[in-house]
Amino acid sequence: MQKEKKAFGAGIRSGPELSRVNYKRRRSLTEFLYILPFLLLVALFSYFPLYGWRYAFHDFVPPTPISSENYVGFKWFYSLFSNSVKRADVFRVLRNTLAMSGISLFFSWFPMVFAVFLNEIKCRPYRKFVQTATTLPNFISWVLVFSVAFNVFGSNGAVNAVLKDLGLITKSISFLKSSDHVWFRMWLWLTWKNAGWAAIMYLAAIAGIDEQMIEAAKVDGATRMKVIWHITIPSILPTYFVIVMLNIASFLSNGMEQYYVFQNAFNQEWIEVLDLYVYNIAYAGRGNYPLATAISILKSIVSILLLTGANGFSKLIRGESFI
Repeated sequence: MQKEKKAFGAGIRSGPELSRVNYKRRRSLTEFLYILPFLLLVALFSYFPLYGWRYAFHDFVPPTPISSENYVGFKWFYSLFSNSVKRADVFRVLRNTLAMSGISLFFSWFPMVFAVFLNEIKCRPYRKFVQTATTLPNFISWVLVFSVAFNVFGSNGAVNAVLKDLGLITKSISFLKSSDHVWFRMWLWLTWKNAGWAAIMYLAAIAGIDEQMIEAAKVDGATRMKVIWHITIPSILPTYFVIVMLNIASFLSNGMEQYYVFQNAFNQEWIEVLDLYVYNIAYAGRGNYPLATAISILKSIVSILLLTGANGFSKLIRGESFI
């Protein structure tokens, strides 16, 4: 009888323990309600648009509605590879996309190095000024960036005016209309716009470094460069690897705004990336919505595969994944 009482009592929670359980449940519910608006936003803007993928399986021509009569299956997917003209266009934009994303990936260390040297500036007002000046361009739209580029590097811009005044040239140089080094020039504009913003994550990682390690290294006679090389950089490398893996996952998604405003008839062959190509097919006079949707679907599938591969590679090399 006594054992039965103990067994029966073991399944009943005491008053304080029950209060703790109820508190944890209320706290979990409260925390879920905190993130619920963001989950709804993600569902609205990231998952609900997937309903539009159905256009890739129909011969859709506005304003004709989608129905079973214009269902064509995988016709538009096949046409990407069966049609020689479309196949050449896809390979061209893939070349531009991979080249520009590859340059950005190759120089992905630049924001980290910039953050390290920015952190070494001892004059606090000057450091804040540099950080603010390099971060502000991130909040400027690409239309305004092109306005700056047009006024500085246009045919009647400041650079041509200075070169003419110095007698170095007699005819204006069309910097923005040139098809030379388009990929590298686009990377320079992207770096100018995003370097300060990208450095914030590394500055946060640097702020988390134990000061005792740095002081101990200085006591042992380590110079500033040795502290950077042996303490600062190894401490922020995990952050760098995570960012690189995320960049690999979005290798085909380098946006279209920058390339849309900088494109012209002279550089379109080298500046048209995949996202811009999809926009041009759907809206810029062509109106082929099913083909644009089919390309977007393939790009999403490849991006998911890259994300999965990058996550597996991170788990293999670092021993932990970032998802």
